Amino acid sequence: MVGKTEVDVGVDGVAVVAINNPPLNLLSAAVMLDLKRTIEGALLRHDVKAIVVTGLKGKFSAGFDVTAFGGMQGKKTKKELGFMSIEIVTDTLEGARKPLVAAIEGPAFGGGLEIALACHARISTSTAQLGLTELQYGILPGLGGTQRLPRLVGLTKALEMILMSKRVSGEEARILNLVDAIAPADKLLGVARQWALDISECRRPWIISLYKIDKLEPFAEARAILKSARFEVQKQNPNLVHQLVCIDVIEHGIVSGPRNALWKEAEALQELRQSSTCKSLIHVFFAQRLVFKIPGVTKSKLLPRKFNKVALIGGGAMSSEVAKLLVLSNYQVILKEKDEKSLLLQIDRVKGKLQNHVKNGKEDQYRPEKVFSLLKGVLDYDDFKDVELVIEAEAGTLSLQQEIFADLEKICPPHCIFTSSLTFSLKSIGEKTKCHDRMAGIHFFCPSPDMPLIEIVRMDSTSPQVIVDLMDLGKKMRKTPIIVGDLEGHSINRLLIKYLHAAIFLAERGVDLYLIDQAFTSFGMLLGPFRMIDMLGLQVFEAIGRIYVENLPDSSYHIKLISFLRQHDYEGESSGKGFYKYDNCGMATPNAKIKKYLQKSGNTSYMTIESKLTKLSNDEMVEMILFPALNEACQLISKGIVTRPSDLDVASVLGMGFPAYRGGIIYWSDTFSSAYIHSNLENWSKVHGEFFKPCAYITECAAKGVSLVNETNHGKSRL
Repeated sequence: MVGKTEVDVGVDGVAVVAINNPPLNLLSAAVMLDLKRTIEGALLRHDVKAIVVTGLKGKFSAGFDVTAFGGMQGKKTKKELGFMSIEIVTDTLEGARKPLVAAIEGPAFGGGLEIALACHARISTSTAQLGLTELQYGILPGLGGTQRLPRLVGLTKALEMILMSKRVSGEEARILNLVDAIAPADKLLGVARQWALDISECRRPWIISLYKIDKLEPFAEARAILKSARFEVQKQNPNLVHQLVCIDVIEHGIVSGPRNALWKEAEALQELRQSSTCKSLIHVFFAQRLVFKIPGVTKSKLLPRKFNKVALIGGGAMSSEVAKLLVLSNYQVILKEKDEKSLLLQIDRVKGKLQNHVKNGKEDQYRPEKVFSLLKGVLDYDDFKDVELVIEAEAGTLSLQQEIFADLEKICPPHCIFTSSLTFSLKSIGEKTKCHDRMAGIHFFCPSPDMPLIEIVRMDSTSPQVIVDLMDLGKKMRKTPIIVGDLEGHSINRLLIKYLHAAIFLAERGVDLYLIDQAFTSFGMLLGPFRMIDMLGLQVFEAIGRIYVENLPDSSYHIKLISFLRQHDYEGESSGKGFYKYDNCGMATPNAKIKKYLQKSGNTSYMTIESKLTKLSNDEMVEMILFPALNEACQLISKGIVTRPSDLDVASVLGMGFPAYRGGIIYWSDTFSSAYIHSNLENWSKVHGEFFKPCAYITECAAKGVSLVNETNHGKSRL
């Protein structure tokens, strides 16, 4: 077996032990065993005075391979539980009779940082990234990180880093005393070697991190900090336990001693690795990486082309948000509008968004003259002769879209990509053009940075190069791209609209909309459905919903409330009033007038309050609102519109605010039997109509008694 570590002993008597598991030097049982063997070998050599631990090729270690988390774990003996944390990291590394110094360049995450914490000193480059990132996978640091980090940086900072999976740069780590010195990359090993020799020769202190106490707060203060942390965790994530378990383990070390707490940490890790939260978060982790593997594209090994100039045609408020993101990504942006009034309004929108971006502290260095120089407004196509990408969002008829694309084909260069952000099918839009290989759809979702999703639509004729280019654009804009097939209406938006329409359906039948929102935030959604409608804006929501209703009139819910609210100047968060009222700081409070508008909206179904619906429990509300969205998702799967079902999990997490710790909407459905889902939808459809009617896919799964996530059930992808 090829060794996972390398050792080189210099004439100065320092052994450099390097982790060798490219590209990120991930840890595994094999790596840890080899590290133990190499360190023990170096300790036995008489010509070795001290040891430097590092990673090859500028990467210390990005921690354990995520595939080691989750899944079934067999019962372990106490010795097996503590083998890595106590026998290897604590007794072999930290307990070594020769000093160990960590030389950190690149990532030192999770178990990688925990190895460094067990060394007797740490030297880092200023740009290195350090963090205990385990909690984002539903587990906790398992190699002593819960005990050593608080003793090096203090309890308050350690809790922040651990509970938020926060990463810090080498420069910040030095300020925190997490590392002892900063060195440039080309001198890192030299500084670390000398530091190790200085410890060996008693010129520098030999620090055992596990037993440091000078950074720990006094006992009473520490207990108060931990109590406050528990309160915040329970308030923000009432459904999660792994954060509370982690706080308990940290406290155990303060109360009962760190060595004793290492055993508690190991036991907690073993239990959390088998939790549903861990399995769900690992599923989302891999699903987000799978979205970049596109049939017919990934294997082509095409490289993205560089864009400099992007044109946006129409689109109003949503286009202004897209323009802001493009400018911040350093693209030249051409804004085209049909008249001067609309153009000036759009330019003002974009500049206002850029200024708010800076005001909110999201940009360290901001030079208005440079940023605004990337933005240009036009009323014609004269500046389109060197444009490399066009995003068309001009509202209008299909014939207008066809005319616009025909004009673009004549004016723009032959390599220019043409995209539409509207809901007409690409095939229909492109009927009067010959450039189908350069056509795609690009749909931007909610402007919130918490929902960073874009939908890229491809036809059979869309070239792989275009897909590669658009996916790269999405990444540069910090958006996750989901590839879907050509379909009338935004594919992923169908889930969102069905979800929001189902919520309004209940509200119009007497269910308190604020109780609905509370049920969904308790479930783990970032926002309740009505708070989300306000954030989207009632105009945008109504426009998207109208397209859905026009395309699928029989299975849609026809809402009167939204247009009625808009007639009374209720536009959502942007106008300061919608289902909620908003103060100048954007704080939302329930709007007492909404009930009156519900009664006056003309929806007679509200007048006969359905008492059975008003008595729904939180779980029943969640199911009655989410099952229709799940039904829509299953139709996209059966029609082959998405590449794989897990793409819809990613879409629901990033586009709907679905809790990642539940794995996404398709993965979550596996907590129920397909028969249960089908039965509920069928019963609701008999009482409330076609809106709830289960699709053929769910009906078939229920008849077979198989899960909705069973890969054998999925329709063949059209992509």
